[in-house]
Amino acid sequence: MEPIKVTAIFDIGRTNKKFFLFDQNFKEVYKIYHRLDFIEDEDGETCESISALTKWVKQILKDALALPEFLITKLNFTTYGASFVHIDKLGNPVAPLYNYLKKYPEDILEQFYAQYGPPEKFSRETSSPALGMLNSGLQLYWLKYAKPETFRKIHRSLHLPQYISFLFTGKTVSEYTSIGCHTGLWDFSKKDYHHWVKAEGIDKLLPEVVDTTTSFTKTLDRHSMRVGVGVHDSSSALLPYLTSNTEPFALLSTGTWAISINPFNDAPLTLVELRKDCLHFLSKEGRPIKISRLFIGEEHKVQIEKLYAHFNLEKGYYKALSFEKGRYEKAKAQTQKHFKFEYLKPEVYSIPQANATDWNGFTDFEDAYYSFIHELTELQVASLSLVLNGSTLVNKLYIDGGFNANPIFVEMLRDKLHGINIETTDFALGTALGAGVLVGNKLI
Repeated sequence: MEPIKVTAIFDIGRTNKKFFLFDQNFKEVYKIYHRLDFIEDEDGETCESISALTKWVKQILKDALALPEFLITKLNFTTYGASFVHIDKLGNPVAPLYNYLKKYPEDILEQFYAQYGPPEKFSRETSSPALGMLNSGLQLYWLKYAKPETFRKIHRSLHLPQYISFLFTGKTVSEYTSIGCHTGLWDFSKKDYHHWVKAEGIDKLLPEVVDTTTSFTKTLDRHSMRVGVGVHDSSSALLPYLTSNTEPFALLSTGTWAISINPFNDAPLTLVELRKDCLHFLSKEGRPIKISRLFIGEEHKVQIEKLYAHFNLEKGYYKALSFEKGRYEKAKAQTQKHFKFEYLKPEVYSIPQANATDWNGFTDFEDAYYSFIHELTELQVASLSLVLNGSTLVNKLYIDGGFNANPIFVEMLRDKLHGINIETTDFALGTALGAGVLVGNKLI
């Protein structure tokens, strides 16, 4: 029996590492989910183990190539952004894969903005809110001045998707979606690296920029295939929708972050938008796309643990709940806010919040959960509005990722976004599918 021709995709999140094989109709025929333990960097802060990740990726592909029922003809990669792997001339990492939540030293940040700021001017030029380590280009500036011995060892700095690609192609490249995800590297009006990158000599460490659709023919374990250059995960998640839609739409891609993406809005950013965590990504062709971010996955995780503890319930209880209009109407009718958020800042959107969570105001878990999701979706609507307003009329919104399976979240958004048709999608693997589209597959 002839083996099935398949496309292999690595989909690497901070928490879950995934590997898929898709047939020529983009049906998933094989999958692996895995988690890797974090380690500590030299400063004692948690980070991804680049050596463990490298070892896992190489072993998984080796095992997949040995499966007699499949013939891998294409390979691509999608990973989280804001992360660099710094390699020497032999291709070996010379520094940890620093965590983008690591605190950026204030003195070095002040030095940077004194020379290339002020912060809001710099943010407008690079379409990147001031986010410390999440502005991954500034990680290189930090290395140059805080860890000069490490910096001197760097031959090339690769965004994480391109490093994973490099492991199999030996090619060092950069591509637009990784450069454009709030890195502080790109001057969106000049369509080139920002002048600070060249002034500091950082451009010498950054490889040639290629189109995200670029791929190379490689032979791996005697198997010939096309290998892509990788793609930033939020940009990858958008691609299946672009290939299957002819009318304007927006996408709410949910997980740890809720990323609101409007591929039909490339309007310049205002300072007000930047202060509300609105920014531009670069499309695979290098075109600006307006997005906004909200840390709802992490907020939900923290609050749900408090709810379980208060009501003495088993984890996972909320997942069995269906939408009840009466409970929603009760939550909506409340004049006082009940929740104090851990991560989200409602005041940014001029929305009030409670000074402390009012546990005595709830009769049961459902009552509390509906109040929480009501207050959470108010913020989500405010974040979405940043990309929906002032552009081509969008009357369709897709929701994918973890929150598309939460009927209470989805139905509350439906009620609050009048005139917009909301669809929860079957693209549960949208990020992986997007990476597959880039190496020449078509969604059926």
